[in-house]
Amino acid sequence: MSENLVGTAYADWIGREREREDCIEAGAVNRLLATFDDGAGDDRAGDDGASTLAAGAALPPMWHWLGFLPRSPQASLGPDGHPVSDADELRPDMGLPRRMFAGGSLRVLAPLPIGARLRRVSTLTDISEKKGRSGHLVFLTLRHRIYHEARLCVEEVQNAVYREAGAPTLTPVPLATLPDPPPGTWVRVIRPDPVLLFRYSALTFNAHRIHYDRPYATGVEGYPGLVVHGPLIAMLLLELVRRHSARPLLSFQFKAQAPLFDTAPFRVIGQPGAGGRVALHAERCDGETAMAAEAVLG
Repeated sequence: MSENLVGTAYADWIGREREREDCIEAGAVNRLLATFDDGAGDDRAGDDGASTLAAGAALPPMWHWLGFLPRSPQASLGPDGHPVSDADELRPDMGLPRRMFAGGSLRVLAPLPIGARLRRVSTLTDISEKKGRSGHLVFLTLRHRIYHEARLCVEEVQNAVYREAGAPTLTPVPLATLPDPPPGTWVRVIRPDPVLLFRYSALTFNAHRIHYDRPYATGVEGYPGLVVHGPLIAMLLLELVRRHSARPLLSFQFKAQAPLFDTAPFRVIGQPGAGGRVALHAERCDGETAMAAEAVLG
């Protein structure tokens, strides 16, 4: 059972807001395009084999995660590379050593121009706790509204969960053969090697060691390998949509269900349906769903 932490030290955090300005430069966008192998082998590619986007072009949906990056001083980081507490980013000290990106939602009202000055208003809307088989959990919900000039362009909700240290995570056992998806399904195989995870960490200024420090991830946190970022999985699901449809994204919602590691490839799968809806999921090597999502196209 979930219980709001009203009356505790966290209560005065709920409702806090922070406002920041930033611009997402074409250089960062094109480095992420290269990381995603966007345009490789098709007519969008330039001389170096990758597609490019120039200043003034529309930023692909969810790529605002290249901006408004964390600014936590080195001295404020915990042993896992994550800030212990960061008032500027609306994250109190939970007193819990494990952190996971649990999911979120996105509503696109207008495109964000690359290179333009953007404004983000962030609100900590909820902190709640739960005690269950996995121990003490704290759930944090942030809402972001991103403006270009005076126009609201993107509304986003992010959910994170903080938990106690637990038993080691078992390595997923690959199936001999994954089932064939239905006809008309979009499928892409992702091989999450350490280079991909490091490049994504660098582009998003994410110092969480579980994504690039194998001895820490396996020896301290008990994972079977490097952990694939939740935001990276969500972006790869949306990239699957962008590769197969030119229709504009109206909304996107996603929920993490199981971790992914660099120990095996995984598949991102999309099934177009009626009303512009696309059912999406990331599938592990053992057939389990790592993340479930739905995109709605205009």
